[in-house]
Amino acid sequence: MRTEFRKAVIPDELRTLCAFDRKVFPADYFPPSEWKGYESYWLILGARKKIGCCAFEKQGDTLYIATTGILPAFQRLGFGGLMKAWQIAWARRNKFKRLIAHTRKSNAAMIALNKKFGFRQVKSIPGYYEDPPEPAIVMEMKLEEES
Repeated sequence: MRTEFRKAVIPDELRTLCAFDRKVFPADYFPPSEWKGYESYWLILGARKKIGCCAFEKQGDTLYIATTGILPAFQRLGFGGLMKAWQIAWARRNKFKRLIAHTRKSNAAMIALNKKFGFRQVKSIPGYYEDPPEPAIVMEMKLEEES
């Protein structure tokens, strides 16, 4: 089935982003005000099924990946890898030199996926998550100049 990435339209899709976020991250979802500060993209399956979402924050030559989420019914089917590859390609296309992402320490699948794509763990932030309390693992990928 065909997939595409499409930029989310803020404020028109703000409610949809928030509802999606709550389905994927019931304890860690962003409030509407936070979504307004990010550039967000949908992963769309087929003609219109929104199965994934990511949000970026530009910080100079660094692109911070604020969130990467795939609906639970579509997890472990390769869509996370597709989104991660797209994020890296998007960052390169837009001339970023570095990517930063973070996740719960217990999110072994996301940590492994980031490592598979060349991210490395740079630090742990104790108490970053509140419900349940847990450290965040911060990961970084330096993007090389393409010849």
